[in-house]
Amino acid sequence: MNPQSEPFERRIQALTDRILADYGNERVIDRLEMFTQPDRLIIESLIEKLFRLVFPGYYRDYTYRIYNPKNNLSALIEDVAFHLNRQIGIALRGSGQAFEGGIDQAAEDLTASFLERLPEIRAFVETDLQAAYDGDPAACDKAEVIIAYPGLYAITVYRLAHVLYQLSVPLIPRIMTEYAHSRTGIDIHPGARIGRYFFIDHGTGIVVGETTVIGDYVKIYQGVTLGALSTRGGQKLHGKRRHPTIEDNVTIYAGASILGGDTVIGHDSVIGSNVFITYPIAPGTRVSVKNQELLFKSGKGFVLQPDDPENDPARIM
Repeated sequence: MNPQSEPFERRIQALTDRILADYGNERVIDRLEMFTQPDRLIIESLIEKLFRLVFPGYYRDYTYRIYNPKNNLSALIEDVAFHLNRQIGIALRGSGQAFEGGIDQAAEDLTASFLERLPEIRAFVETDLQAAYDGDPAACDKAEVIIAYPGLYAITVYRLAHVLYQLSVPLIPRIMTEYAHSRTGIDIHPGARIGRYFFIDHGTGIVVGETTVIGDYVKIYQGVTLGALSTRGGQKLHGKRRHPTIEDNVTIYAGASILGGDTVIGHDSVIGSNVFITYPIAPGTRVSVKNQELLFKSGKGFVLQPDDPENDPARIM
């Protein structure tokens, strides 16, 4: 009998049986138990709540109807503590680790440790805000930077996630930075170490790898990659330095790629657009790509060299 001639309901039942049988292969993707990993949507909602704690006058909360702002923030802190504690507990259980005093106690301690560092995180973010305002003549005021700049958004999520990473909270920090990545196009691993006054201009396509170290007063533009020279070693490279070090007061322009754990960009250097660097650069160095030869073709079919005295844009048009 041609399968196409079977009743549709019978075909769907047969397909259902085949798909369900596929879950019995004991692979990681076959896991059926729910609530064994943190809930991505809850983590994303926690990010938005944390932003209201970092920037209380700029991110509105329509949930609470409390006229005293500090009472509102008190309720918000308790809400964050409750949900973060639960998600950390789930993450710890999923990690398979054993904790003295039990997982519940460990989750509570980690949640409290994170919230204790919130003033420290805000102090770092204040420097990032100042760097963005000082470094961008297009910024009308700091409120505009807070509300509208994707670079500050991604950096702030990183600052929050990095503290959880330092506390060895599994999975949640990566969920946070990948959420910022999806929103801004800026991919900062929570394990990277980034100093004060960090400014990302425009930002789309930026990659900052896990073992990257960035000093103070560093400014990077869109399309910059601070990555690994090679990942062919796979998991054998886990925990090893694979990404570059960027010292203080460095500017890296659009499209530059700086790769490798032994690559150090010395302080007060300027890295030009579209360069490819895999070796150390001395402090105070300016690196740029030699001017490429450009060809200009008019509608009449003429090809003009860039040094041609007749190479007048008005003439070409």
